[in-house]
Amino acid sequence: MTWAALTSGGKDSILSCQKALDSGKTVEYLVTARPKNRDSYMFHSANLDVVPVIADVAGMEYVEILTEGNKEEELADLESGLGALDVEGVIAGAVASQYQADRVKAITDRLGMELFTPLWHMDTELLLKEVAQRMDARIIVTAAEGLDASFLGARIDNELIQRLKRVATTRRINLAGEGGEYESITLNAPFYSRPITYSSSEIHSKSDRHELVLGGFA
Repeated sequence: MTWAALTSGGKDSILSCQKALDSGKTVEYLVTARPKNRDSYMFHSANLDVVPVIADVAGMEYVEILTEGNKEEELADLESGLGALDVEGVIAGAVASQYQADRVKAITDRLGMELFTPLWHMDTELLLKEVAQRMDARIIVTAAEGLDASFLGARIDNELIQRLKRVATTRRINLAGEGGEYESITLNAPFYSRPITYSSSEIHSKSDRHELVLGGFA
């Protein structure tokens, strides 16, 4: 049975792919939906150029699905892209978003594919601790009170987990960023043949949203 992993290159989707591989699944494709709309309900847009490089170091095929990123319409684009692949199952990094989980499940059901979501309803602190132990994941977007630009580029490790917990005590953020509080990028994981590097970085800030834009992935 062959699988495609949906990923933006962030910690949740990469950890889900890793868990799929750990369980013996054959993952042939890394699939990224690239939305034109930065406010897409389903898809991230930050630093997506890293995903083809992840696919390369993982020995997988990269598939990009272009979408305007408009609510609901973007789901049709995802379904069309997945339906063109010769796979029996899809891996997704859903943790707590019922909106995303329900819609991906509806798509895989219509396509006659299985859906594997190993992080679904996982304790968020335990999730972050596994990320810290197994991967090199960095915060690249913050978009919540209490998470300023000083978090950008920080590796998710035990120290950062404690920082996030301190913010959560007063701001009620989701530790895993499931409410859009932050986004991440994964520079190394057990299934990578080597770490991913980048050659440029700059910070873009607008209102309470801060983004670390990276370039030159290799």
